[in-house]
Amino acid sequence: MSRHAVAEPLPMSRQDRKDQTRKGLVRAALQLMGEGRSFTSLGIREIAREADMVPNGFYRHFRNTDELGLSLVEEVGVTLRQLLRQARQPDSPDTSLVRKSVRVYHQYIRDNRLLFLFISSERAGGSRILRMAIREEVRHFVDDMARDMQAMPAYRSMPLPTLQMVCSLIVNTMLAAAPEILDLPMDQPTLEQAMVQRFVHQLQLILLGASLLQSSSQLTAPMNRDQLGLIA
Repeated sequence: MSRHAVAEPLPMSRQDRKDQTRKGLVRAALQLMGEGRSFTSLGIREIAREADMVPNGFYRHFRNTDELGLSLVEEVGVTLRQLLRQARQPDSPDTSLVRKSVRVYHQYIRDNRLLFLFISSERAGGSRILRMAIREEVRHFVDDMARDMQAMPAYRSMPLPTLQMVCSLIVNTMLAAAPEILDLPMDQPTLEQAMVQRFVHQLQLILLGASLLQSSSQLTAPMNRDQLGLIA
């Protein structure tokens, strides 16, 4: 063999092939939804056909379409929660947690358009199993955010139930903004900037209300520097 010959790639393991096939089914379902189909209208045969496999191959990875949908919900939830938790860490030169979080969220939706088309449509309709799974992920988002905010000086003394209510408003506002982000053309930077700024203002108003509630309940002076830094 010539010393310049290119080495052949190592054969894929059985698990690697299984993971690749599973991802192929997920991509196939997303691709069909990208063509205007609702997730609940998809059948196992057409998902398998789009993934270039026989229908029986589907059952080696998922028991039914709901189980495939649950894997999509989990993927969005775990990944986005990690990204947003990183954005809330106070070790960035950008002192506004709101702006950082909006930027991360907006970019994730742009990069994962088909996933969010699925989340947006199934959150309000479709399978009850998927609606409940999305609600559970929303609760995880709220709990994560409440824990992070409770560690911040501005909200340390706020009762946890109140803080969870504030975080629930923030998370649901973020979810409500997803369809608008998805519908915005990619070649309209001015409209995009205006939409992002409006989104930032909405979240700032929620935090401002929480800060005023905190101040009035403690009969203290207006917002301090920690509170202003969060919403600036």
